[in-house]
Amino acid sequence: MKTLTYLFFLLIPFIAFAQNKVEATRIIDQINKGEAVSYQNAEITGDLDFTRLQNMKEEKDFSKDSHKSYSSRVTNAVRFVNCRFTGDVLAYFSEGEGNWNDNDDDATYNAHFEGDVIFENCVFEQKSAFKYSKFSQAVSFQKSVFRDEALFKYSKFAKGPNFSNVNFEEGANFKYTDFPKGVSFAGASFKKDASFKYAKFTEGVNLKNASFNRYADFKYTKFSQPLDISGVSFSGNEDFKYAKVDGKTFTSYVLNNK
Repeated sequence: MKTLTYLFFLLIPFIAFAQNKVEATRIIDQINKGEAVSYQNAEITGDLDFTRLQNMKEEKDFSKDSHKSYSSRVTNAVRFVNCRFTGDVLAYFSEGEGNWNDNDDDATYNAHFEGDVIFENCVFEQKSAFKYSKFSQAVSFQKSVFRDEALFKYSKFAKGPNFSNVNFEEGANFKYTDFPKGVSFAGASFKKDASFKYAKFTEGVNLKNASFNRYADFKYTKFSQPLDISGVSFSGNEDFKYAKVDGKTFTSYVLNNK
């Protein structure tokens, strides 16, 4: 009996570890059932694809081309804390992207989020794509790590997202993104190219102590105050051509606020 009890306690760590592994398909099933999603200290296996939910519908396209676009809605909150994603995390997918033979018939798929979106202290091992996604509530990627490109091009946020202390190990693409009040990249580390070209910070941004180690593209970016750029470092090239702060050139703003 003592031997069985001893073996049981030896197996507890392995049982707990197994319980912490969650298949991405299980999470999608929860979303399809309209359930809120909340995980902590978990390893998410497989591709977490938000783009083809049961409520997916075709978007009306008034153009003359044959391109089709589909969107899905994540109606409840999704919350991941201290989780690791071993597969892709997709709120955007294009059939033709990266394909030399792409054509107008290739469809695109998007996901939009109606509840809070929390990915705090998480690790994204593979692709993460939120291109064109709309976020209706709070968004936080605080202290997370993106090992592949973080794609947020054309994303729209209703509330200021929190990207503070995020580690972008590959490219970070926020081109054409509109940011509302409260957005923070404080302490964020951009190891490779970072693009904020044409982005809009309509009510300020916190970039305090952010570090840009490669090319930082802020060309045509529109800033507004409050703008905190104290402690920002650039180890590579940066481009603020045509960037403005409340209508004034970015260069003049920096010179006047030294």
